[in-house]
Amino acid sequence: MKIILLGPPGAGKGTIAKALTQYDASVQISTGDILRAAVAAGTELGKQAEAAMSAGNLVTDELIMGIMEQRLQEDDCKAGYLLDGFPRTIPQAEALQVLLEKMGEKLDAVLELQIPRDVIIDRLTTRRTCAQCGEIYNVKSKPPKVDGVCDVCGSNEIVQRDDETVEAINNRLEVYQAQTAPLSAFYQNTGLLVSVQTSDLSPVMTALKLKIDN
Repeated sequence: MKIILLGPPGAGKGTIAKALTQYDASVQISTGDILRAAVAAGTELGKQAEAAMSAGNLVTDELIMGIMEQRLQEDDCKAGYLLDGFPRTIPQAEALQVLLEKMGEKLDAVLELQIPRDVIIDRLTTRRTCAQCGEIYNVKSKPPKVDGVCDVCGSNEIVQRDDETVEAINNRLEVYQAQTAPLSAFYQNTGLLVSVQTSDLSPVMTALKLKIDN
């Protein structure tokens, strides 16, 4: 499958993406993954991105799209890909359309997770992350087996991220509404949009199958 995942922070995009990769061997790709991989590989675009980020500047759409073009042509994308949190704006969506046409590819669907604001705030304020390996926990629904100790790497650095306080989450949601939420109408007009009001895998898969089969 070639799918875009839309939804506000905390909607469950990453969880759904990981589940879908098990379904048909599609690879999960996020903007952060792309940037980190390009920087680690030392590509010219990666060096440009690293310079921008080190200076505290935003990475330009042009640079993001250049890195995305390289990433989508890698071998692991041949089975399909799930774009997690990308594109973030209408200009990025338009640039992605041009890129896919250039590559002779097309999207199967755009999955939008519509989750209530109070649920998102509860999820994110109770989320904790291992500072060493990045494993994610939730103090309510998925605590580590031993309190304060990461199940994966054994680190005792399980922390609440700075951007997961109530104030920070509200700001992130406002930014999402202003910049990314308009993508819903954009993809509705292309006939690709599938909106579900849950992040549970079973109804998501049902909705996707109906969309793709039709």
